[in-house]
Amino acid sequence: MNFANLTSIAVKALMNNKLRGFLTMLGIIIGVGSVITMLAIGQGSKKSIQAEISAMGSNMIMIRPGGNMRGGVRMSGESMKSLTINDLNSIMENANYVTHVSPVVTSSGQAIFGANNTPTSLYGVTMDYLEIRGYAVEEGDGFSDQDIRAAAKVCIIGKTTAETLFGEGVNPIGKTLRFGSIPFRVVGLLESKGYNSMGQDQDDLLIAPYTTVQKRLLAQNNIQQIICSAISEDYSSAAIDEITDILRGNHKLKEGADNDFNIRSQEEMSEMMTSTSDMMTILLAAVAGISLLVGGIGIMNIMYVSVTERTKEIGLRMSIGAKSRDILAQFLIESVLISVTGGLIGVIFGVLAAYLVKWLASFPISIQPWTILLAFGVCTVTGVFFGWYPARKAANLDPIEALRYE
Repeated sequence: MNFANLTSIAVKALMNNKLRGFLTMLGIIIGVGSVITMLAIGQGSKKSIQAEISAMGSNMIMIRPGGNMRGGVRMSGESMKSLTINDLNSIMENANYVTHVSPVVTSSGQAIFGANNTPTSLYGVTMDYLEIRGYAVEEGDGFSDQDIRAAAKVCIIGKTTAETLFGEGVNPIGKTLRFGSIPFRVVGLLESKGYNSMGQDQDDLLIAPYTTVQKRLLAQNNIQQIICSAISEDYSSAAIDEITDILRGNHKLKEGADNDFNIRSQEEMSEMMTSTSDMMTILLAAVAGISLLVGGIGIMNIMYVSVTERTKEIGLRMSIGAKSRDILAQFLIESVLISVTGGLIGVIFGVLAAYLVKWLASFPISIQPWTILLAFGVCTVTGVFFGWYPARKAANLDPIEALRYE
């Protein structure tokens, strides 16, 4: 028999048992649909994280005080005061692979205007901070170098904080709010950046000169953090090495001594987050893949039943000239047809389910062509793998014994 005839016989056999065939496909449909949906969620999450890190500045470098040994006890980074204005100035003057540099000192508290108040964070920085983090002033102006030198009580406000304190659509420029007990005059309103992938509102903040936060709120001279941007992402490693040498020289650290600061780049964060996202995607796909395994076992089970039911038919075909390979091919084609048809329906189901998740949960998704090809290829292999043994059993039946079967 040729392939067309065998396919025709397999299709007729399946059409004679439509409900049983559909129920057999159900495991494959659910399996393929689950794999595509889970991979879409995983890939969407990965792209969202990468886009957010890129928006923050893929060439951003963060320097924080690091833990050090004192009297045999390792101090935490928060308790160390190893970063100073001198370090900031040295990086600005001597680092060739760095474009923008800003100190960062922060304070959390209540922002108050009239009867309205909201908990928020105040960031003490220079205007370079906005360049590094990708913020832009939508209305008003930033603060000047003179404001920094004078520790002026001025601030730039994020949209969420502005709407909470002053009301939606109200221009906050020129108004005076209080942060704790210190009055701040609003000189600028930031463009909205929305929420990040961690669910943090990037518009809920105040930005002021770092000297103001140091002197009027924290009463300290040290810097909690220094952030800077490399010339480009390709130069991040060179910039980190350069900054490390500058800070070790400033802090008079001996050769072999541990750094009393930590340096991290967005590139490292991106790699870490991408690795975590990939692991989660693989885990989700593996869990969904169990459905494919169950579906494959269902195919094997139903093909065994089919072989048993059609034993006499197999014997009759063999007696009129059908060879073992023809019987093997016939049942294998049936198995693959069940699997492939289930796979096609599963692909449609998976794509629809992915968009349903996006619509209902506002979750980022990304359906890649390779995920559909992978799921479809796996279900085809599943049909061949789980259909082979029942088909082999049918092909090895003795024609005489098969004809006698009741």
